[in-house]
Order: sequence, then C-alpha cells, then structure tokens
Amino acid sequence: MNFKNVVIESMDYDLPDEVWTSSYLEEQLRPLYERLRLPEGRLELMTGIKSRRFWSEAIRPSEASSLAGKKLLEKLPIQKEEIDAVIHSSVCRDRLEPATASYVHRNLKLSGKTQILDISNACLGFLNAICLGAGLIESGQAKRILIVAGENGKPLVQNTIHQLLTSDLNRKQIKPFFANLTIGAGCVAATLCHESVVTTKEWIRLHHIVNETDSSFNHLCEGDSANQEELAMQTDSEELLVAGIQTAQRAWKRFERVSGWTSQTPDKIFCHQVGKTHRNKLYEGLNLEVSKDFSTFETLGNVGSVSVPITLAMGWEKEVIQVGSKAALLGIGSGLSSIMVSASVEQ
Repeated sequence: MNFKNVVIESMDYDLPDEVWTSSYLEEQLRPLYERLRLPEGRLELMTGIKSRRFWSEAIRPSEASSLAGKKLLEKLPIQKEEIDAVIHSSVCRDRLEPATASYVHRNLKLSGKTQILDISNACLGFLNAICLGAGLIESGQAKRILIVAGENGKPLVQNTIHQLLTSDLNRKQIKPFFANLTIGAGCVAATLCHESVVTTKEWIRLHHIVNETDSSFNHLCEGDSANQEELAMQTDSEELLVAGIQTAQRAWKRFERVSGWTSQTPDKIFCHQVGKTHRNKLYEGLNLEVSKDFSTFETLGNVGSVSVPITLAMGWEKEVIQVGSKAALLGIGSGLSSIMVSASVEQ
C-alpha cells in the first residue's frame, strides 16, 4: 500500500509503576530452578530483558488504553468531534462483547459520530490498525483516527509461575512456558490524520506498508483465556523464531520493491520487542545494521501490540528520530504475519 496524505500526528503512552526484574521472577521460580538445576540468570541472559512493568492493581485493557488516549488528547488542540474513529488494537480485550473500543469511547467521552471497532492480530494489532486507518483516511472516509492499545500481561505471568511450580514438568516440557516470562504491560495511543488537518509542528508521514502472512505456522504460539485472571499461552520459541524470520525476509523483499528502500535507507529501525536473540537474528536475516535499532525490550519486555508503537513513541520523544529522519517499522506476530512500514519525520 502506498500513502500520500496520511501522517501520525502525535503519540503518547503510559507505563505501570510496578517493576518486575528477571531476577525477581527467577526468585519466585526458585523451587523449579533447584529441582531442574537451572542456572540463575538464564532468563536475562537468553532474552536481554532486565525488567518488565505491571500495574499493581487489576486494570482492564480499556482502562489502560484510555490512560494513553487521555494523555494524547489533552495535549492536542482538537475537539473530540474531530475524531472519526477509535480503534482498539490490543491482544488483551475486556470481553468478547461489546468491543473494547466501546469502553474506550465512553471513558474518553468521544462524540456520537465516532465509529468504534477492535482490531486484533497478536502483536501486530496496532500496525494493522495503522494500515486500515490510513486506508480510510487516504480514501476520504475519515480525517482523523485515534488508535489505542493497552496490554496487561501480569495475569499471564502469574498463571505461568503457578503452572511451573505446581506441575511436575521436566526441562523440555517447561520450554513452551518461558516466552510468557518475557511479557510486560503498558499502553500507547496515536492520532492518524490527513495532512490537511494536522495540528502539530512535527509529524511522521506514512509512505508504504506491506504485509506477508503464512498461517501454516499459526500453531507455534497459541494463547487463550477463560477470563482476565486465567490467561495461558504456550510458544515453540525456536521454531517460531525461524518461521518468523523467513516470513519477514519475504516481506522485506516486497517492501524493498514497493518502497524503493534498501537495507541502507532507514536512519532508525523500530521492530517488535521480543528480545535480543530475536532482534539479532532478524537483523542478520534482513541484512540490516543492528546499530540502527532502537529498543525498549531491555526494560519493558514484550508488551504485545504495544511494543512497536511505544518504542516509536519513546524514540520520537527522545529525538532518536528528528525532522528528515527515515524510519522503518518492522513487526512480526504469531499467526504468522509480518508488517513493514516506511515513514519519515516532517514539519
């Protein structure tokens, strides 16, 4: 997809106060570590994740998304009637019905003319929302769209710890559970708009978006829940890594054809925040320079659909990208799908 008139007007985010270090998680798993003679420090060593964050109290995905949405709307000189749609794009949702976006709409007191919908596609939900929202704007069906995501991985991590401590699993059997221990929490919001109505002094212009899907690998990472307190997920991390990079390589080839970019073009790259092994293997597979990477997994862990956009928001905030910078957004999500975006900072 090629876009000529769509920009990310502004972004904002919020982070939980409670910090869980990888060493703290391992301390909770000490009986398992001792029984299986696992070396301490393996979680951080394998992933590069020093810590992740969680809300201390129970919080619904809509409440988390609304935190970021409220912060963003408070700093923009726009009326709420100017928001044509709100898209909630998290893995986590309040319930099956109604749409989690309906709760965000109510929390933010948005206009009656604002369309509401949820988009969910594992860790790629936010990028899917950008793609579909940009299409609505480019086609003239909308002028400004609010995209939000709020993930809370605490119930999943707590349930995983309980399962590991109460089940008589061996070293091989615990492997599908360890990816769960990389999960964190956070929320992010962005306004996507037609360039004719942008209100900020600086924005990110979208140029091209490509997608590559290979659903033959959708069994490699599967999660489910009976409710917010009983989240479960199992991942074949090794096979998922290999299949994900193969999918990303096909996506990158098409991305180069569509955008005209090469591996040397981006000034900065923001990819899904799984961990250092995934990051390094991905950059090697795409022939990209790791020095161009901006990462947050070290202190935030894997925050699902929040990961790519919150990393972009933090990089923009810290002026890692400035006016004139070319940025590539690279996402890989279980399913499997890969989405790649070319963008540049303008004023």
